[in-house]
Amino acid sequence: MTESTSIPKEKKLLEQYSDALRLKQYSPRTEKTYILWTRSYILFHNKRHPKEMGTLEIRQFITHLVTEKKVSASTQNQALSAILFLYRHVLHVQLDELELNAIRPQRAKSLPVVLSKEEARAVILKMSGVPQLVTQIMYGGGLRIMEVMRLRVKDIDFANRQIIVRDGKGENDRFTILPDSLIEPLKIHLQQVRHTHEIDLSKGFGSVYLPFALERKYPNADKEWIWQYVFPATSLFKDKKSGITRRHHLHETVIQKSIKEAAHLAKIDKRVTPHTFRHSFATHLLQNGYDIRTIQELLGHKDVKTTMIYTHVLQRGGLAVKSPLDS
Repeated sequence: MTESTSIPKEKKLLEQYSDALRLKQYSPRTEKTYILWTRSYILFHNKRHPKEMGTLEIRQFITHLVTEKKVSASTQNQALSAILFLYRHVLHVQLDELELNAIRPQRAKSLPVVLSKEEARAVILKMSGVPQLVTQIMYGGGLRIMEVMRLRVKDIDFANRQIIVRDGKGENDRFTILPDSLIEPLKIHLQQVRHTHEIDLSKGFGSVYLPFALERKYPNADKEWIWQYVFPATSLFKDKKSGITRRHHLHETVIQKSIKEAAHLAKIDKRVTPHTFRHSFATHLLQNGYDIRTIQELLGHKDVKTTMIYTHVLQRGGLAVKSPLDS
C-alpha cells in the first residue's frame, strides 16, 4: 500500500491578502484597515468573488461610501488603495488605470492649523510625563504621532543628536532633529523603560513585534533591548496570531487626549491635535530662516510642493498685502 499524501488546502482570499501585505512589510495597523475595507467591498457586492468584478463594481462601492456613508476624501482614497492592493498583488488582475484615476477623489486643499511658538510652549507646559515627552519630540523634530509611537531604542542617536524615522509615510527612512533639551529627559525615560523590559524578561516575556521579514532574519531580536519601543504600552497583550505575550507601543489615543486637554487648559482657541505640532515645527523653521529643501528632508516629503504649503501659512491675510485700514 502506498501512503496517501495530503494536498495542503489553498488559503482563503483574505488570508492570502494578509500574507501579501506582510510580504510587502505593511504595518499591522494598515493590514487591519485594508482587510476591513476589502471585506466591506466583498460584502457590499453580496459576497461575489473579486475576480468576477472590476472597475464598475469598485466605482459602485466608492460611490456608496460617498453618498451613503458620507466619508471624507482621504477615507475614500484609503478604501480604494486597499481594494487596488487586492487586485494588483493577490489576484494579479490588471485594471483600467484611466478608470481608476477617475474614481480616485481629490482632497480639497486647506491650510494647516499652526501654533505660535508661545502657544506651542503653553500647551506643552500643561502636560507632564510621557505625553509631554512625546509632544516635545513631535514639535522638536517634526515627527508624526505614529512615527514617535513606533520608535525603537536603536532609532535614538544621542551621539549625533538625531532621530532615525524608519518606514515613515511612503515607506522611507529619514533623519530628523533630536533637540538638545530632550537628551537628558529621554535618557532618564529610557532607563525606566529598560527596567520594565528587564522585569518582563525575568518573567519570561520581553518580546516585541518585529516586521515579518526581520522576525525570520533575526529570530531572537524580539527580546533584545535595541528593538524595544521607546514608548511602550503600560501593559502586556497576547498576540492572537502568534500566541506570544508581548508589550506593544503606547496607543496614540493617550497622546491625543492629553494634547486636547492641555490645549483646553492653556486656553488655545484652535483645534490642536498631535499633527499640529508637526505643522508648527515646519512653520517655525521657515520663520527662523531655514530653506525649504532642508525642511522637506526633515519632514520626509517626497515632493517639495507638499512642504511649500508652510510658506502660505507664513503669509498674512491677503498674501501679505497691507490693509488700507492700517495705512
